[in-house]
Amino acid sequence: MRDTRESRVLLLLLITISFALITVDIRGGDDSPLDATKRGAAAALGPVENGVATVVDPVGNAIEAVRESGDRHDKIAELQRQNAALKQQLGSDDRNRARAAELDKILNTAGAGRYGIKGAQVIAIGAAQGLSWTVTIDAGSRDGLERDMTVLNGDGLVGRITTVGPSTATVLLANDPDFTVGTRLEKTSELGFATGQGDRPMKVELLNGKLKVEKGDRLVTFGSNESRPFVPGVPIGVVSSVEPVGDVTRTVYVDPYASFTRLDIVGVVVQPPRDDPRDAVLPPAPKATPTPTVTVTVPPGGEGEADGGAAEGEADAGAGAGAGEDPAADPAAGAPAAGEDVN
Repeated sequence: MRDTRESRVLLLLLITISFALITVDIRGGDDSPLDATKRGAAAALGPVENGVATVVDPVGNAIEAVRESGDRHDKIAELQRQNAALKQQLGSDDRNRARAAELDKILNTAGAGRYGIKGAQVIAIGAAQGLSWTVTIDAGSRDGLERDMTVLNGDGLVGRITTVGPSTATVLLANDPDFTVGTRLEKTSELGFATGQGDRPMKVELLNGKLKVEKGDRLVTFGSNESRPFVPGVPIGVVSSVEPVGDVTRTVYVDPYASFTRLDIVGVVVQPPRDDPRDAVLPPAPKATPTPTVTVTVPPGGEGEADGGAAEGEADAGAGAGAGEDPAADPAAGAPAAGEDVN
């Protein structure tokens, strides 16, 4: 349509009529005079609307599905997050129980040896100094720790403190090649020196070269002057093998009690015992398993042989009895036969 004066007048007229119809419909309310017209229009245009809705609904449904998919994705993500949090909580509970059990073992060890200890947690492996077998613990000088203090756990000797910071400390582990500790054999009190060998058993050189040492013998720390760096009586390990070396010393290999690759909670001895606990800190000695004995009974060769052997044994027994009997002791044997002159 061209933009002319007549078209503008027509447009204005249509707008005026529209407003008039809307006003009449609103004022009429439920009794609007246009209801019949609206019903007719609805009847005429309803099929067209349904057809248009049939075409348009899949698009709307797709849009709604996308919106619901996003909501479901958010719900799934939230459920996954909650599930991960629950798993983490369960895992932390298991870890807390394990740590509580380890702390209980350490307290039992400290009580048996009368050691005053400070508990700490291993927070790092290795150290800036480049030592091969060290750990860092979360306690330091603020907690009363000092250099050359003994470190243990519920199993036995762990190491000694080499460096102390305000809130952390470095522990040289007992299996480090630079680690050496005085040892004492259980019961015999024979002395020696144990040296770490990394992931191999510790090497112990005994002062008594003629001492009889057997697999399964146990060692504890001998103790240092003023209990620095080692307090006495801490379990070290069990003899795994013995190797004679010359005529002066004997080399013994020991499996340590402590597992240096699974350290978590440790105790630092801040107060040494008044008296040497000797072997009191060692765990109960394992009981020797008795060797079963088997008794083998050889059956006889046959029933006939058994009966014959039994008869033969009875005959031999009778002959032996006759040979050794005293006639005077048997009235029948001592009585004279008929017609025999007793004079």
